[in-house]
Amino acid sequence: MSSNANTTVTPIDSKKPITKQELIAANIKLLIEQLEAGHSDALTHYLTAMSRFHNYSFGNVLEIARQMPTATRVAGFWTWKNLGRSVNAGAKGIRILAPIVGVRRKKDEEAQKDITKQNERVLLGFRNAYVFDISQTNGVDLPNLHEVSGDPGENIDRLAAFLKSKSIQLVYNETIAPALGMSYGGRIAILPGQSKAEEFSTLVHETAHELLHKAERRTATTKTVRELEAEAVAFVVGKAVGLVNGNASADYIQLYQGNASLLAESLEVIQQTASVILAALEPTIAETEEEPQSAAADEEAA
Repeated sequence: MSSNANTTVTPIDSKKPITKQELIAANIKLLIEQLEAGHSDALTHYLTAMSRFHNYSFGNVLEIARQMPTATRVAGFWTWKNLGRSVNAGAKGIRILAPIVGVRRKKDEEAQKDITKQNERVLLGFRNAYVFDISQTNGVDLPNLHEVSGDPGENIDRLAAFLKSKSIQLVYNETIAPALGMSYGGRIAILPGQSKAEEFSTLVHETAHELLHKAERRTATTKTVRELEAEAVAFVVGKAVGLVNGNASADYIQLYQGNASLLAESLEVIQQTASVILAALEPTIAETEEEPQSAAADEEAA
């Protein structure tokens, strides 16, 4: 399986900012072209980008993965400066969309009585912004991300606490064998005796089912798609915490069954669900430094 198409930036013909929906549609179109050309590893690049940039919007994750599949840590020009690193001369930035936020002044009676209610922040649109991967910079060494290799550490406990906060019961039950885990809607059963890494991956998989497939989406998708979505969430989360080192299976190509809108929907819910789970694990996998607020607009879009 060739991966040449995934290491070359595929251009999107737009120098002007475009809407989030247009950005996603353009990236999905390019991804489908790669999949139909036999490059199933293109999907792995997108899922891997989700694991590395889970604080970014879905559209910007697609943009980063398309323009630089090898990116591991991105930031804006001035954020790198503040972190003691400089962007290499001639380095080409990775284009993302950043929100333009304005202030709308209220003129109603309530605003006149309370000065704190006079102004309201509103989204005016989007602008082009550029980030650079750490490989495009030089300077002081940065603290390494805290990653787990082969042992999920406290992540199982944190995920269990997250499930409890959602009123989802977690039990360990030998009778579900040969299944490693089962999701019942409000209750997860895990087969005891698995390695810690297997247990964590299974727990993430079943958590994804609980978050994704116990409502309208269950009747709107096939069992194959639901299993692939849950497994893709487990892949993204596993990558983010350092438990998954290989590539996603080419079986993920089955998420695309000739329908671009369904593929986009699956990828978006995978990204959103993985982000929710990773947020619950944030104390363990967060970067050690905090991004300066002044640079936030250059590095994130709503």
